[in-house]
Amino acid sequence: MTQAEMNLGMLGHVDHGKTTLTEKLTGKWTDTHSEEIKRGISIRLGYADAYIYHCAKCDLFSTEAKCPKCSGKTKLLRKISIVDAPGHETLMTTVIAATSILNGVLFLIAANEPCPQPQTNEHLLVLNATGIKNIIVVQTKVDLVSKEKAIESYNQIKQFLKGSVAENAPIVPVSANYNLNIDALLKTISQVMTTPKYDDSAQLRMYVSRSFDVNKPGAEISALNGGVLGGSIVQGLLKIGDELEIKPGVIKKEGAKPSALNCKVKLLMEETEKLEVARPGGLVAIGTTLDPSLTKADALVGAVVGRKGEVPDPAEIVKVKYTLLTRKDIENPPLRESEPVVVNVHTSTAVGFVSGIAKGIATIKLKKSTVVYKDMHVALSRRFGQRWRLSAWGTIV
Repeated sequence: MTQAEMNLGMLGHVDHGKTTLTEKLTGKWTDTHSEEIKRGISIRLGYADAYIYHCAKCDLFSTEAKCPKCSGKTKLLRKISIVDAPGHETLMTTVIAATSILNGVLFLIAANEPCPQPQTNEHLLVLNATGIKNIIVVQTKVDLVSKEKAIESYNQIKQFLKGSVAENAPIVPVSANYNLNIDALLKTISQVMTTPKYDDSAQLRMYVSRSFDVNKPGAEISALNGGVLGGSIVQGLLKIGDELEIKPGVIKKEGAKPSALNCKVKLLMEETEKLEVARPGGLVAIGTTLDPSLTKADALVGAVVGRKGEVPDPAEIVKVKYTLLTRKDIENPPLRESEPVVVNVHTSTAVGFVSGIAKGIATIKLKKSTVVYKDMHVALSRRFGQRWRLSAWGTIV
């Protein structure tokens, strides 16, 4: 089986059906963290692979190797990784981090609530800020409203999207619970979501979005597996046996700068499939020679993986050419010197302070250094009352 060819994100307001639709497309329920199950919302990013099949006889798109209509054999058209991002307002930083590894987005808007809801609005701000244009709008929960209400909701959605990156995106009405119009959505994904062209000769770069220890308590030392890194390769390729460098790495002594980690690739996986070579597209797990204590509990999230000597040193100070977001819900005055901000760049989230502003460029001193590249998208959140709210976007200069 080949590797997934792209990452497709699920964005939208809390409880608008992102996790349910992810399960319908992939067969996997992505809320597996205990707190997520208890609260009924997504907190961490959830990953699962979707297989899109086509029956030529019935001209039907499905997620099954056997046609649901005629029971004939279907053709596998595409394999895509679905990234289920949380919709809850307080988890917006997780969503912003997710956009760094996305090639396209399913933007979910429920038909049974007025549009826009608060996080519907905020997720559209994220799309506008990060420039993701590969978008399909999914009008969910159409089974809960009348035909007239569904049309009214559709018109609200069209009005809401005017002037945004999603203005001309197709809108597909679905009911995930009743499997209604899922075939039309799969067909639209096949037609609209074009796979990016990747350059195998480019320098390896992978953003770590998860890291963990797969060993069970009490395991014998001789039987221990090395730490595992999960995330997306955004350029280059990776093979078993390759030597890697991970930055920023770990802080070995209080007050010291982080030290890069070095390791070898022992295993490459995509979900349950073993890979010999990993490329951009999809989400991969790397079994490494790292001490598993270094990777447990997402300790290396926000790190960048590359080959030795090719990963830039982590920066404590970043310069961001920024644009303030125009928000209807809150006043968003210009950034001020000494103001605290949350900086999201690739999968890294860091708190910093604005140390200078000149000609639309904010100089930000980070509490925790991170690896950045010129022209990378950055999202800035600032504190309003007791909450951090998305307030500006920009690029590294």
